[in-house]
Amino acid sequence: MIHKVRGVCVVRGKRWRSQMDKKAKATKTDWGGIFKSLEAWRKTILSATLAEDTAVTTIASEHGEEPAKAWAVLVSTILSLRTKDEVTRVASRRLLSKAPDPSRLLALGVEEISRLAYPAGFYRTKAANLMKIASLLLEKYSGQVPADMDALLSLPGVGRKTANLVITEAFDMYGICVDIHVHRICNRAGWVRAPDPEKTETALREKLPKRYWKKINRILVLYGQNICRPTSPFCSRCVISGHCHRRGVERSR
Repeated sequence: MIHKVRGVCVVRGKRWRSQMDKKAKATKTDWGGIFKSLEAWRKTILSATLAEDTAVTTIASEHGEEPAKAWAVLVSTILSLRTKDEVTRVASRRLLSKAPDPSRLLALGVEEISRLAYPAGFYRTKAANLMKIASLLLEKYSGQVPADMDALLSLPGVGRKTANLVITEAFDMYGICVDIHVHRICNRAGWVRAPDPEKTETALREKLPKRYWKKINRILVLYGQNICRPTSPFCSRCVISGHCHRRGVERSR
């Protein structure tokens, strides 16, 4: 549609797109500023013992080097699915104390694994998957967790969240682990627009500078648990409010 503006004919569609392009450039995401604020917040809250670090990061720090670390991260990440961090920490430590490697987990049997994993969500299903995973690792990978995304995704019960967390936490390789917290915060803030965690990961791989890939999960999970909660987030305490569009936030504290 053509309109005359100040004596000049313009095409509304092209003019509108041009204005939107300029606006997008003007509001370019300041990743450096965002992560500087978030890292300072994380350091403060952890040093003041106001919160514990995320469960998988904690378990990873307790298991030193390979291959024990990779196995611990894989087990704790599987247990963490639909489970609160405080439960994941306890269940992971209890299970890993009895099954520090795949062969010893297999020796326990599914009933004992289920007992040790309780009360993690869907603990019986997770126990059965861990038995299958341990068997495959011994059969195909000499009992070691593979440092390969496709190989990890081929394991029972392992999705992109788990595979990315193993890649980043256990092997210190580049990956973007997107769970419900990362998905929610990135979309709420307006950094991406995606309908689900997998598409949020895809969008972040295009937009997020690679130096932040490995740290985004451990930072935003802790932030999502304490500040940017699913309902009624603590916007008054937010350290990145200047970088957030508050999409979908109807009520806050």
